[in-house]
Amino acid sequence: MTQRPPRPVRVLASALAAGALLTTAACSDGDDSGAESADTTRISSSPLAQESPAALTPAGARAALVTEADLEGDWDQVKNASTWHDSLLVGKVDVADFLSAKANAADCQKLLDALYDDDLLGKPSGASALTGFEEGDSRLLYQVAAYDKAALNTSLNWLKSLPVKCDQFTATDSSGGKRTVQVTESSLPKEGDARQGLQVTVQGTSGGAPTTLTLDVAVVRVGTDAITITNGGFDGADSDSTKTAVELGTERLKDVQAGRTPSADPGEID
Repeated sequence: MTQRPPRPVRVLASALAAGALLTTAACSDGDDSGAESADTTRISSSPLAQESPAALTPAGARAALVTEADLEGDWDQVKNASTWHDSLLVGKVDVADFLSAKANAADCQKLLDALYDDDLLGKPSGASALTGFEEGDSRLLYQVAAYDKAALNTSLNWLKSLPVKCDQFTATDSSGGKRTVQVTESSLPKEGDARQGLQVTVQGTSGGAPTTLTLDVAVVRVGTDAITITNGGFDGADSDSTKTAVELGTERLKDVQAGRTPSADPGEID
């Protein structure tokens, strides 16, 4: 009986032959570069390739700002928000409060200075816009800006560390007056790619009378853009308004990044 050659050899030979034929056809096709270009075009136009948001423009940053219609309560938009600076935030941190971690005093000083100067995330690398609202003695400052991604992540990590590093400390004003500052973490709606909420209270004197300044601080990162909110005053901070600004403001920024015009009417909050 004649022994048949092993089948795997024929299969392998057939596969090699088919591969050779495909290679020959590809080499003999003078339009191959065009076909390859068409494949590349199809890949680049896929949904995954289009997910990166457009760079934030000055007009886009302004469109991403929340409005009176977005906020709950009786907030009135103002035109001079960029000039807001609270004198209770001016002071030199007492390093003696930091017996075992004196380096933390620099972070607490940075926090006070950044709150006063309205630059918690540092200098934007691109477009930015700012607006403000008043309700009685309370103020809500809202900012949208583009940042360098690495610097933005560093700033967010720094903010996350403050409730531990700066849980309570003393600052001294230019006349020697003492102020007690407390920093605690606060919860925010799960919006954006990353977020951090803080509540900062400063106890001191204003006009010779004891007073307490309470501020909600909220930061939300959406790609390489970010929203920064400070909200509060001598009557406390309206945390509901802070959360509403985070929710609706994040949606407005996402609309802008996607090339859409944010709605003039706020949506329902679940």
